[in-house]
Amino acid sequence: MRLFTEIKIAGDAYPGGFSTGLTMHGSATMERFTLKSGNEEMSEGITEYESSDGIRLTVTKSKDGSALRVKTNVSNNSSRVISLEYLTSFALEGVQSDKIHRLQSFWSAEGRLRTETVGDLHLEPSWAHFGMRVEKFGNTGSMPVRKYFPFLALEDCSNGSITAIQLCLASTWQFEILSSNEDTLTVTGGIGDRDFGHWMKNLAPGESFESPEALIATGSSLYEVCDSLIRAQHPLISPVDEDMGIIFNEYCATWGDPSYEKVAGQLDRLSGKGIKYFVIDSGWYGADEWWKSIGDWDVNEDKFPGGMKAVADLIRSKGMIPGIWFEMEALASGSSHYNDKEHLLCKDGVPLTIGERRFWDMEDPWVNDYLGSKVIGLLKSSGFGYVKIDYNDTIGIGTDGCESLGEALRRKISATQKFFARIREEIPGIVIENCSSGGHRLEPSMMSLCSQASFSDAHETPSIPLIAANMHRVIRPDQCQIWAVLRASDTRTRIEYSLIATLFGRMCLSGDINSLNDDQWKAVEEGMDFYRKCADVIKFGKTVLIDQPDTSYNKLKGQQLLVREYKDLRLAIAHRFEDSKPVSPDLIGSEILAEYGSGDSDFSAKAWLYKVKS
Repeated sequence: MRLFTEIKIAGDAYPGGFSTGLTMHGSATMERFTLKSGNEEMSEGITEYESSDGIRLTVTKSKDGSALRVKTNVSNNSSRVISLEYLTSFALEGVQSDKIHRLQSFWSAEGRLRTETVGDLHLEPSWAHFGMRVEKFGNTGSMPVRKYFPFLALEDCSNGSITAIQLCLASTWQFEILSSNEDTLTVTGGIGDRDFGHWMKNLAPGESFESPEALIATGSSLYEVCDSLIRAQHPLISPVDEDMGIIFNEYCATWGDPSYEKVAGQLDRLSGKGIKYFVIDSGWYGADEWWKSIGDWDVNEDKFPGGMKAVADLIRSKGMIPGIWFEMEALASGSSHYNDKEHLLCKDGVPLTIGERRFWDMEDPWVNDYLGSKVIGLLKSSGFGYVKIDYNDTIGIGTDGCESLGEALRRKISATQKFFARIREEIPGIVIENCSSGGHRLEPSMMSLCSQASFSDAHETPSIPLIAANMHRVIRPDQCQIWAVLRASDTRTRIEYSLIATLFGRMCLSGDINSLNDDQWKAVEEGMDFYRKCADVIKFGKTVLIDQPDTSYNKLKGQQLLVREYKDLRLAIAHRFEDSKPVSPDLIGSEILAEYGSGDSDFSAKAWLYKVKS
């Protein structure tokens, strides 16, 4: 395979082959470039190209375990301003592939594996090897995991090889799979271009611009390449969060109506049960309709008299780390700043409004000072050690303020990421949870800034095991927070089903904890004990099997088995759905160390921790 890069500069001829509007790959811009140094191999190093008019492209390739980190820098050494319409983080040519893997994603149904052949995608070259075939996909907006994850894997079944790529970008991104005059594919990825992402970037003489990074891994199975990509993610996990501690979030108990008294009652029930974090979710601020009060962050003192420090101190007195929820980038219609146009994102000269939400301009120094006081100030003054940062809609193609809507979008999201970093700088050791209506920001650049992330907003649906297993392909399980919502009506089988689903990542409890009877609590505590025994396998292991049914997520049928290994230990997680069969791992020659659950009927579950004997 040839590893290189591409750009398209405004004013140059677009590519032919009936491809304009589908791709900018192969434009006249690239005809001016020649290779000056380095190589175009899948190996570490720097490759430089230069055009006849002095524009330089630098591709930096660095090894990260079994993966390769790739990015492109454009330097304008010409005598004129240039306008980029297209810039790839990477381009691969000569990819042998007959099968394409993508991960589809919508709210509460994240990460579903979609596998198609080259024929399915209609990418076979024409009889005359003329006319470009293009499969272009990605995400436009500020929720990078919507419709698709920024992930792609290309498999060659004839020789058992597979190449996988992840993009590290929290705004508009794209992949292109192209076929024209050969029986191989060309694959590119990076910022969504002018056609797809409304993106242009002006560079004056002497200026440069760097693409987001891409992670590329090759191997013999989807399990192997996904593991390589995940191990190339290096999140800033807080030292206090290294031990896989269990979270309790009160949201599915109060549904946005927390109070000091309710928290106190929940703490009495949780005391002594080994919960590490107690998180107060939405509704602690503003008026009763909390969803309309987002943006001001004034404590509702009817619910929390005297402010949030008293309840944070109470949580700490019970041996837990207090956490709190913010949606810091947004304002709702009840906010006193809802019409402060000079500090808001605008499009076409008016505040950008999505439903009843508007958005702060995170590049604005006033906004940073305001949020520094309201968010960071409250965290500090009240003594919170955990912050859940939510984000509940996308701003679409972009905003006013730059040479293009797409470039403004990229810059605004970059400013958000800088504020995440500021939180950590001003409150060393704080645990940051990345949430975006659940899983809409589960991509490497956002995950790198956080200790944990909400895997989904699928709080109680039976499809949680499917969604949680999907996440093993794209994020580290020790960052993947999965909810077990406990209800007073739950049978032991249902409790086991919910708790076993949390073994795909980090355990988070919620629900009717004050109404559970002793037998129900016994089942919960047994599940928590089993989770703690499995913590090292969850955190350090490698997933070697995800056997999922091809089923509707709303009408589940069949059964699922996931196996994760760490040294000589194995964790096997089995869930049964409707019309299911008994399912278990191969335990021949193994010693079972612990078990939890029954797995003896439809909609039941069982997990095994076992040791493989040499």
